[in-house]
Amino acid sequence: MTKDNEPIVKSSRFVCLMIIIIQFSDENEFAVDKSKRGLTHVPKDLPLKTRVLDMSQNYISELQVSDMSFLSELKVLRLSHNRIQLLDLSVFKFNQDLEYLDLSHNQLQKISCHPIVSFRHLDLSFNDFKALPICKEFGNLSQLNFLGLSAMKLQRLDLLPVAHLHLSYILLDLRNYYVKENETESLKILNAKTLHLVFHPNSLFSIQVSISANTLGCLQLTNIKLNDDNCQVFINFLSELTRGPNLLNFTLNHMETTWKCLVRVFQYLWPKPVEYLSIYNLTIIESIHKEYFTYSETTLKALKIEHITNQVFLYSQTALYTVFSEMNIMMLTISDTPFIHMLCPHAPSTFKFLNFTQNVFTDSIFEKCSTLVKLETLILQKNGLKDLFKVGLMTKDMPSLEILDVSWNSLESGRHEENCTWVASIVVLNLSSNILTDSVFRCLPPRIKVLDLHSNKIKSIPKQVVKLEALQELNVAFNSLTNLPGCGSFSSLSVLIIDHNSVSHPSADFFQSCQKMKSINAGNNPFHCTCDLREFVKNIGQVSSEVIEGWPDSYKCDYPDSYRGIPLKDFHMSELSCNVTLLIITIGATMLVLAVTMTSLCIYLDLPWYLRMVCQWTQTRRRARNVPLEELQRNLQFHAFISYSGHDSIWVKNELVPCLEKEGLQICLHERNFVPGKSIVENIINCIEKSYKSIFVLSPNFVQSEWCHYELYFAHHNLFHEGSNNLILILLEPIPQNSIPNKYHKLRALMTQRTYLEWPKEKSKRGLFWANIRAAFHIKLTLVTENNR
Repeated sequence: MTKDNEPIVKSSRFVCLMIIIIQFSDENEFAVDKSKRGLTHVPKDLPLKTRVLDMSQNYISELQVSDMSFLSELKVLRLSHNRIQLLDLSVFKFNQDLEYLDLSHNQLQKISCHPIVSFRHLDLSFNDFKALPICKEFGNLSQLNFLGLSAMKLQRLDLLPVAHLHLSYILLDLRNYYVKENETESLKILNAKTLHLVFHPNSLFSIQVSISANTLGCLQLTNIKLNDDNCQVFINFLSELTRGPNLLNFTLNHMETTWKCLVRVFQYLWPKPVEYLSIYNLTIIESIHKEYFTYSETTLKALKIEHITNQVFLYSQTALYTVFSEMNIMMLTISDTPFIHMLCPHAPSTFKFLNFTQNVFTDSIFEKCSTLVKLETLILQKNGLKDLFKVGLMTKDMPSLEILDVSWNSLESGRHEENCTWVASIVVLNLSSNILTDSVFRCLPPRIKVLDLHSNKIKSIPKQVVKLEALQELNVAFNSLTNLPGCGSFSSLSVLIIDHNSVSHPSADFFQSCQKMKSINAGNNPFHCTCDLREFVKNIGQVSSEVIEGWPDSYKCDYPDSYRGIPLKDFHMSELSCNVTLLIITIGATMLVLAVTMTSLCIYLDLPWYLRMVCQWTQTRRRARNVPLEELQRNLQFHAFISYSGHDSIWVKNELVPCLEKEGLQICLHERNFVPGKSIVENIINCIEKSYKSIFVLSPNFVQSEWCHYELYFAHHNLFHEGSNNLILILLEPIPQNSIPNKYHKLRALMTQRTYLEWPKEKSKRGLFWANIRAAFHIKLTLVTENNR
């Protein structure tokens, strides 16, 4: 059997295999794949719990009991495409759970029987058996569904041991079948639902064996090679097989024939009970001429032909197409062929289903065709259609058409200014994989319910779109749409597929306008996670996860970079950062509160007063930097500068100054040491800077004197500027805290933080007071006077 034919046979066994192994496929530890490993024997290191073992396509030539005995849980064993010549079924006597055994495509010539009762699938096909390898023990396989066999010769009662079994599928390999000329053989098949016969791929059909199977529901023949001479041999072969009343499905795989013989086969099958006729990989040879075909009453409902290779290059198109177009059946499929056209039936046709996928039809197909009055489904995928307007015109005379599939063409819209014409009965329209643009929405059937427009070039859905009030499902995936279409024009929309587009800012009111939405897939779009998206994310979070397909994995931020890759469900932005009005109000309110606070603080602390002090201090320091160096060296001239209120001058002049000067200290007083012509502020600063200490006589009178506070401010500022402890506070009279004005907070701080000397009222304590004053001047100074220059 050629490699091209093997998939046809393998597909017939696929379902059986899947049913058995599906319960183990999810557990990798139970499935072992040793195929295509160059093995010459069964490995000994297989896991003991192996249930599915694939050793196909190796070089294994024999099986022994020891190879399989330790795999007590084995259920599926594939040994196809090896070199096994002899099989003793006793090797599986310890594999009581083995259900699926595939030994096809080996070199088996003989088998030794042994009671095995667990098989559900046994494939011995494509081997070198001379006679059918049937053991009487096979009769005990009550669960057997699939049986694959090979034989060179057949005898009528070969299958008698299994005749009582209700087999679902029998595969009979007759590639090497040989019988002498004028000899006939027969085979009786009982209780089989499906029979699949495989013949030699390169030999003309010549088998004349009589196979009867009255219970068949499905018949498959693979590798049929016919010409005009042996065509009758094939028809004779079919006569017995197609006799049964239950045969509804007939399939021909890899069929090579002349056009004349093919028509004869059709004609033979026409009155038979077959309802579904399928031909896969059909090759037409020699010539194509007009053949007369009698379309008598038939039970045939559907003819399906996939992949036609036409080796006839010069022929009448009418001769070919007429046979198909005039068939009185309901369903016709001709796909993957080089047909460039199909004729319109001459009379009202019985066709309800037409599928012409992957041909080379043009826009002229079924042009002005008024005989397809019963047609309900028309599929024209992968053809050469280009004009959507002409496609609409094609349907005008198909009053029953409900489903139209013209996907995978080169359709364009907008070529014509006039409105498109469609038959009103269309409810399902597939326009996917074309080159349609936004204008397609001006050319749609009015009563359409399901519309597929995925993989086109649509950028937006026009607001002026004709209302499609019946539309229930819309697929616009893989386009260039930038927004979700609302349901204003689609009042019945319940399913929307719009993934893989350019939707970045979906409308926040989408869900409000689409109340009937049951399923939406809008994932894999470049969502811009900005303020505009907040409301949409909020709304989508309130919708059931069963409605939002792919949520949340397919819904991720694409912009800005800081949010890229973050799922929409995790995207959050505050109301303040998104509401401009609220932001302006908040900023304005904050600024107002700040302004009121600063104003109140300025008033409370008399900030302008301190600003003037800083300004004057700065100006004085700047002038000081311009004084010659030799003058800067006269930095200390006094031991102390005394600051006091004029109301306290009597105590200062009669008590404090005489006592200090008696100790040899030079005292700076404003009335005798201020330089005429200079400002008061500058004189204060100069005196403070030229004095080692600054003495402040504190009293209620001092608190009320603004000039005293100037002096206090500059002396305190000099404390930090020079880094020396140059302040002496003398409390002449008690000062209540509530009597100090708020703007004089520096005085409050000094009285709280620094130790002050209090003038005692009792004379007995004044000696200690004067001792403390003298102690404050413990450093002996070398004062620079005017006479020392």
